[in-house]
Amino acid sequence: MDSQTSAGAIRLGFIGGGKLAGSVIRGLVRARYCEPSAILVSEPNEATRRTLEEELGIFGTAENATVAKKAEIILIGVKPGVLLPMLSEIAPHLERKLVISLAAGVRIHSMEKVAAAHFMRAMTNTPAAICRAATALARGGRTTSSELSIASELFGAIGAVVEVTEDQIDAVTALAGSGPAFVYTVIEALARGGEKMGLAWDVALTLATQTALGAAQLATETKLSPEELRKMVVTPGGTTAAGLAEMEKLRTSDGLIVAVQAAAKRGREMSEEFGQT
Repeated sequence: MDSQTSAGAIRLGFIGGGKLAGSVIRGLVRARYCEPSAILVSEPNEATRRTLEEELGIFGTAENATVAKKAEIILIGVKPGVLLPMLSEIAPHLERKLVISLAAGVRIHSMEKVAAAHFMRAMTNTPAAICRAATALARGGRTTSSELSIASELFGAIGAVVEVTEDQIDAVTALAGSGPAFVYTVIEALARGGEKMGLAWDVALTLATQTALGAAQLATETKLSPEELRKMVVTPGGTTAAGLAEMEKLRTSDGLIVAVQAAAKRGREMSEEFGQT
């Protein structure tokens, strides 16, 4: 569908249309951030590319250079190991353009050595697809205030946005990027508990999922601390207190903390593997 992109200006270009980038694209279309026809994605997997085109009405190509040439703003959603070689190939088309990397592990200064673009990093997550993303932005040495505002508006259209320094990105990767998988594990465990106590699996999963959704929404809207919200549920000697006591014995909270720490450590290791220290 490359030829059709000439019909209008391409505002956003995505290099890579996999799970994370695809979630961002779906969220932006859902939020009506721009017309689908203003989004171009390069994706080597034809099935993935066609799905995005047919589902969302965006344009697809197999050529990264096409995105680099046509798009005003470029978001990169490729695997860390191929990011720098790919940038080197399309560098002539990136000069002074805003390029936002979604990849873990590759530092901005390394990207700036390869191309004269204005690089930023954005660590987001798959709930972007339903406009419930948690995104952290880190600016680069060439990032202007205007570009930071553009990036904030873009990701603000699909969820909550914060700004961090790049040395905090690994922590964000662990908490927000990997976090949905940890939450799904909690939801699954709650549902398994309900199943063990006699509920049908579909009933237990519905209740567990809605409970997690409602608890998160209440925390968001009230701005109360987790401790304050927990006190609203707990009655001394009651059912919730009994359950929390068992969680404490099993060090459930410690397990989640360690999970975030392990994911952050892996992010730092990835930087070292790719020579990005």
